[in-house]
Amino acid sequence: SHRVTVSSFYMSKYEITQKQWVEIMGSNPSYFKGDNLPVEKVSWEDVQDFIRKLNLKTGKQYRLPTEAEWEYAARGGTKSKGYKYSGSNTLSNVAWYDDNSGRETHPVGSKFPNELGLYDMSGNVWEWCGDWYGDYGSSAQTNPTGPSSGASRVNRGGSWFSDARDCRVSSRSYYFYPTYRIHVGFRLVSRP
Repeated sequence: SHRVTVSSFYMSKYEITQKQWVEIMGSNPSYFKGDNLPVEKVSWEDVQDFIRKLNLKTGKQYRLPTEAEWEYAARGGTKSKGYKYSGSNTLSNVAWYDDNSGRETHPVGSKFPNELGLYDMSGNVWEWCGDWYGDYGSSAQTNPTGPSSGASRVNRGGSWFSDARDCRVSSRSYYFYPTYRIHVGFRLVSRP
């Protein structure tokens, strides 16, 4: 454990949906199909392409959250009640995971939100973060962005096939290559 401070940011209320992905990219790579289901089977590099096209189309500056931003938001920010999962100590209230998902993703926002009004920060699909995966330091940090290089990108939050342990707000994971496509989705952040 160490103290982390993050600057103000906006975060997507929901995981990016397949409908949103198709509007920007023109095709749907997801295994489970449905406009309001989270997009999945997108690599970290695919997401970077989506962000470039979205920013060009909107004139805004969206990006993936840093791991620190993601965890701060999942914990409920300054409104945090110290829950184990994002928004509750009862995982089934806030997440689709291996015990209740029926082995598939579900429409975004169909469980309760966390203290900040963010949905599916635990479960449904793993979410890419912007950081390379690496060990945490022990000293206090402001706006950390992880290592400057590496082989693996961070993903957080657990998914429809995860056990309860992987859905905790403190749980970390990674996939070895930024080109790896599995059941991982994402949400976006921007500066105020």
